[in-house]
Amino acid sequence: MTTIDARTAAPGRRQEPAGITDLETSTDDVLRAAYGENFPVSPVVLPAAIREHFKAIYGFARLVDDIGDEAPGDRLALLDRLAADLERIWTGEGPALPVHQRLATTVAARDLPAEPFLRLIEANRLDQRVSRYPTFDDLLRYCTLSADPIGRMVLGVLGKATPDRLILSDRVCTALQIAEHLQDVAEDYAAGRIYLPQEDLDTFGVTEAELAAPVASPALRNLMAFQVARATTILDQGAPLASLLEGRMRLAIAGFIGGGRAALHAVRQAGYDVLGGAPKATKPRLAGATMWVGFRSYAPSMRASAAAAGTLSPLCEPPPPSPNPTRVTAAAPSQGDEGEAS
Repeated sequence: MTTIDARTAAPGRRQEPAGITDLETSTDDVLRAAYGENFPVSPVVLPAAIREHFKAIYGFARLVDDIGDEAPGDRLALLDRLAADLERIWTGEGPALPVHQRLATTVAARDLPAEPFLRLIEANRLDQRVSRYPTFDDLLRYCTLSADPIGRMVLGVLGKATPDRLILSDRVCTALQIAEHLQDVAEDYAAGRIYLPQEDLDTFGVTEAELAAPVASPALRNLMAFQVARATTILDQGAPLASLLEGRMRLAIAGFIGGGRAALHAVRQAGYDVLGGAPKATKPRLAGATMWVGFRSYAPSMRASAAAAGTLSPLCEPPPPSPNPTRVTAAAPSQGDEGEAS
């Protein structure tokens, strides 16, 4: 499960469509099967060519996530096939899968590295082996695989993947991932996964069985309030990212950040009870949050925080590669190699 799952919709429960798990599916079919997110997949404020690149990235990420969450049979084997075909983009052999063929055009046009794409596949491998996270640091390490790569791809497409922007983007994406986890506690538990850190469940006196109840207990509501506050702090730390961009790019990134704020607000508005159905941010709330982030990005305090972004340390380092003997993810780049100068 990755940050692309975090959704916006009218309040209340809804039947979500089944994901695409056929490796031969085209990008357009993957996009048609998808639903709304906490941030726009292809912001309309951006030029058409850039939107097409975003669609190629989203189609890849969506297919990887659907296979990791829903594919019948041996999911690790399917993820291995994806990884092997994906790497053909950078080796020059040419990929065989339709989603990768479309992605190859974006990779070539925007000179994107393989590492963020490989991290997404690694996140879904991890989902096949790990269903509980003992500490918050363990969850943050998972987010370096499942969430942070999305922001790095976006900045790469925009030609703005500099080290200072990347470190802020990682915080935004980690916060979006945590927000999605908070929205979908009941859904994840039904699928056998818990993304609430075990140490926090213990601290607040919440048992796993409580996650299957129709209504959240007071202890669970207190735990959720704590998690929302923590995610908000991380999102606020990353928000100066918008100040490091101009024009339509700034508005597009404000949409990503506003989506996170709107999602966390939806959890608050639900009284921190997420068991009766995942709280969704309404479109008016999302629009309002986006505009607020956009206006605030011009504030002197935000500009100062953006200027100091290079002094921030990463929230954590990514976990070691999968022990799977047939595929190994690329090593994380050093800060000097991470981004393209603006």
